[in-house]
Amino acid sequence: MIKAGRIVIIGGNAAGPAAAAKAKRVNPNAEIIMFEAGKFISTGTCEMPYVLSQDIADYKKIVYYSPEEFKKEKGVEVFVNHLAETIHTTEKVVEVRDLKENILRNINYDKLILATGSIPQKIEYLANKAKNVFNFKTVEDLFKICRYIQENRPKTCAVIGAGYVGLEITEALSKLNLEVIQIEKEKLPLLSAEIEIRFLIKELLKEKEIRSFYGVSKPIIHFTETLDKIKSIEIESRMIDIDLIISAAGFSPNNLLARKAKLEIGKLNGIKVDNTLRTSDPNIYAAGDNIEIKNAVTNKNDFIPLATIAHEYGHIAGANAAGENIHVEPVIKNLAVKIFDKYFVTIGITSEEAEMNRNKFTSVSQAVPNLVKVMPGSENVFGKILFETEGKRILGASFLGGKEVAGYGDIISSLIKTRQTADTLARLNYSYTPPLSPLVNLLSVLGRKIK
Repeated sequence: MIKAGRIVIIGGNAAGPAAAAKAKRVNPNAEIIMFEAGKFISTGTCEMPYVLSQDIADYKKIVYYSPEEFKKEKGVEVFVNHLAETIHTTEKVVEVRDLKENILRNINYDKLILATGSIPQKIEYLANKAKNVFNFKTVEDLFKICRYIQENRPKTCAVIGAGYVGLEITEALSKLNLEVIQIEKEKLPLLSAEIEIRFLIKELLKEKEIRSFYGVSKPIIHFTETLDKIKSIEIESRMIDIDLIISAAGFSPNNLLARKAKLEIGKLNGIKVDNTLRTSDPNIYAAGDNIEIKNAVTNKNDFIPLATIAHEYGHIAGANAAGENIHVEPVIKNLAVKIFDKYFVTIGITSEEAEMNRNKFTSVSQAVPNLVKVMPGSENVFGKILFETEGKRILGASFLGGKEVAGYGDIISSLIKTRQTADTLARLNYSYTPPLSPLVNLLSVLGRKIK
């Protein structure tokens, strides 16, 4: 019989609630307590751009549980607006501050789970926070932006960063009929994508009439007379009036609490965990965007902040903290993002990552129609596959096209997982019907090129 005790979870977004619910199912007699620094728990942060664009009508629809609902359904005590400040590992005590009452309490634990997630990367020239500058990380951030737009009716918005989130925000704001200025320090958008994809996305943004500035490391910021708002940005001697700025410069593991507790931190600044998600302290587990995980392709630690992984790992951390002994498996990165009327999918590793990992690899690429040409909606879909020169082990793939690319990504991920060679793509039997698929599938075309 599993011993009853107290399991404390820090963080209430993706990994935290998954860990809490699983721990209670594994050990119903345990006392499970979850603390969240923000106002909301169990939120759909991936859905936030679609609330901003008003495709989803109300932000409350992506808040899946209130603390009261979570306690009633899962049997877990939840405290929002409570910030964990310090962990005393020897005493097994965590100091938690009630942010509303400004009261600091000591909470004992038998096992502790850190699900502190990630934090936005800071942009130096936006260090002086102005009233019209926002991050886009939490539902609270989303709520503030929506309220600001409603109350101030901005006309021009600058999005700082052209990564996944920056591109999603750009599309969302354009749907609100705002003029969007995109500012990116790199020479092309989407730094982590293959070079061909990056050029295609650059052209797509141009088609959508997005004013994009690349290679901008430090524009000149001009404030209003009261210094409470940024009124304009100077780029390459061009002055651009700005009403609203959203920072989308990427995310880093939120490891502050772990560092203070002297837990071991990895080279990528994520918390180091073993294959049971135990940290360097035997009584503390960690899961979500705050940890480093094993990449199945490189067999090295990686930082892959995805909700799917956070949810899965949260379950495992909760189960193990409650008494089980489940091992996590290395992860194959499988990421998709909508960019206006296109979809981008990346699986495994990119050419740049393969070179850094010193893989000897070859790549093939092709653009073909996603449907038979005579069908309405037929358009080109681009695909690229990387594989080891000797042995033809698949290292990664990238696709840009319609919704079909999600399926392509899952097929490639499955082949990597089952250790199939790249030329397997030429031997698979693909479905065909004119409204849904082409006579010759892109994956088949790529497989034949590999073969």
